[in-house]
Amino acid sequence: MTLFAVLLGLASALFFAFSSALEQHAAKQEKPTRAGDPRLLIRLLHRPLWLFGGIPDAIGTGLQAVALRFGPLALVEPLLMSGLFMAIPLEAALEKRRPHAKDLILAGVAIVGLAAFLITANPRAGVEQPSTLAWLGVGVVAGGLIAICLLGAWRARDAHRGTLLGIATGLLYAVAAALLKTISEDLTSHPWTLLADWHLYALIVVGAAALVLNQNAYQSGPIAAPLTAITLLDPFGGVMIGVFAFHETLSTDGPRLVIEIIAVILMIVGISLASTTRSK
Repeated sequence: MTLFAVLLGLASALFFAFSSALEQHAAKQEKPTRAGDPRLLIRLLHRPLWLFGGIPDAIGTGLQAVALRFGPLALVEPLLMSGLFMAIPLEAALEKRRPHAKDLILAGVAIVGLAAFLITANPRAGVEQPSTLAWLGVGVVAGGLIAICLLGAWRARDAHRGTLLGIATGLLYAVAAALLKTISEDLTSHPWTLLADWHLYALIVVGAAALVLNQNAYQSGPIAAPLTAITLLDPFGGVMIGVFAFHETLSTDGPRLVIEIIAVILMIVGISLASTTRSK
């Protein structure tokens, strides 16, 4: 079952990469808007390329939901990071240029950090349904961090703005993935029961907010800036939610903790480098 979840997670990453490249290409053709402005999404609804990008996104979401049915959140979500390497050359192809070497290097640094963290931490499954108190904690912490990012993004420009919005988007995607995990079993076996489940409606709200911020992030510089932040914060946030809400466990004994700390530093360096990228 774990191998099946891994294969589904990788396939999901591929479809998300196609979607990200298409949506970013369309978003950059629109006039820049303030962070979180929903009017950008309304204008993008009139762009066929952006609408077409929703197809691989929907397929990727479906594969992600099935993967979460067969694997723990802390395993499935990090697999999506492989889509970063796919999206960067796809963006370059759409813009009829070669991928920037710096973008690929910073993506490599960030992904090495995340991969080292996951291999060392060896995440294992926990409970199926978090408590209400656990969900409240997730909402308070994630909401506070997202608010800080939005305040910074309103004053920042270019790749710095894209990075901050990418961090906020990644956190929203992590929360959405956690909500999706709680309903994944009913989604595949008894979908009609979801109409009475608050998790479904919370998922719709969080997903819509993430979609708006994601498109705003794509307007700021090359795709490497926002997508690196999203690619790291989505799985890393998912791991943290998995640990504190789903009681998934990580290995921190002996030298593992030291390696995990170094890995987190590498992820921070990757995001910092991404915030300095410029369009060429």
